[in-house]
Amino acid sequence: MNPKVDIQKIQAAIAASGADAWLFYDHHHRDPLASQILSLPMDDLVSRRWYYVIPAQGEPQKLVHKIESGKLDSLPGEKRTYAAWQQLEQHLREMLAPYTRLAMQYSPRNAIMYVSMVDAGTIELLREFGKTIVSSADLVSQFQAVLTEQQIASHFVAQQAIDEILAAGFAEIGRRSAAQEHFTEYDMVLWLEDSMRRAGLVWEHRPNVSVNANSADSHYEPSAENSRPIRTGDFLLIDIWARQDPARAGFETCFYDITWTAVIGREPTEEEVRVFTTVRDARDAAIRAVEEAFAAGRPIQGWEADDRARAVITEAGYGDYFTHRTGHNISSTLHGSGAHLDNLETHDERRLLPNTCFSVEPGIYLEHFGVRSEVNMMTSATSARVTGNMQQQLLRI
Repeated sequence: MNPKVDIQKIQAAIAASGADAWLFYDHHHRDPLASQILSLPMDDLVSRRWYYVIPAQGEPQKLVHKIESGKLDSLPGEKRTYAAWQQLEQHLREMLAPYTRLAMQYSPRNAIMYVSMVDAGTIELLREFGKTIVSSADLVSQFQAVLTEQQIASHFVAQQAIDEILAAGFAEIGRRSAAQEHFTEYDMVLWLEDSMRRAGLVWEHRPNVSVNANSADSHYEPSAENSRPIRTGDFLLIDIWARQDPARAGFETCFYDITWTAVIGREPTEEEVRVFTTVRDARDAAIRAVEEAFAAGRPIQGWEADDRARAVITEAGYGDYFTHRTGHNISSTLHGSGAHLDNLETHDERRLLPNTCFSVEPGIYLEHFGVRSEVNMMTSATSARVTGNMQQQLLRI
């Protein structure tokens, strides 16, 4: 049996959720969450359908195809095999007979697409069996987004390193600008990557260094071909993220992800100050919403924090220029499987759980420049806090 899978812990969570059982199903790795939660190989061949049901009480059961009969052998429970589709349906009906409410990687109306992995046909079949399918979204968060003490500590290691690298990066930009050197956004991406590599960090995708109109593209990716020069007088945005190398740490480490903005060799304009101040205040409104909820012991869902930030930006007249969610879950992947701060792209009703990490990063993107101010928060059972430096005004380089 795989020691990484704590069936009793999963069963306790299922019982607390009000479901009778959690049904996992996969085919051709359509549900990577199932493989991650059950510690199954992510690159293993899955050419036939398999099912694994964990009840709130009792022994799990598994259903696998005869030509892939060992697919779930690392998991506890009675095994059934099938070859014909009629056998599959018969065994599945019998396995699920004691249970009515089944949690699955499903989201009503695909509202939370990050956990909506089960195909409509499978849902139809189970409903024919008389089953009620409920979303496993909060269960997924418990087993994918909740961090261990080691992972929490690793986040702070990355935080300290990234905060120092970013400060050094701004100083390097100032030095090169004052010396009137020719250098580009992409040159600074390479400089940041080299600094992170020397600090023992790894990352997903490259950091974003963007000036002027490029900073208004929230997913801009500088390259050697499209990169713009960085000059005195420019408006600058840097978005940087990394984590400790898990191969060196010996466990899956947690990311740190921040965004700062600056002006080079000049004072900011009134418009730049107004936009930055609005974004900062929106960020702080979302932070307060989370802090207050955890201090009071009140559950808070992702959409609530997004609403608090979005209200500040909308009231300032920039609502149409805030085009993404307020924040995303952070874990061993940069965009994790826990609750996002979102009531724009989705209505995220997942709860912000203790011992989870997430970004708070509202933004305003005008035609000629964009501002995003991003911090990370870490929660405990009774509190929530920002984990690194918080930008309070536009940086002057």
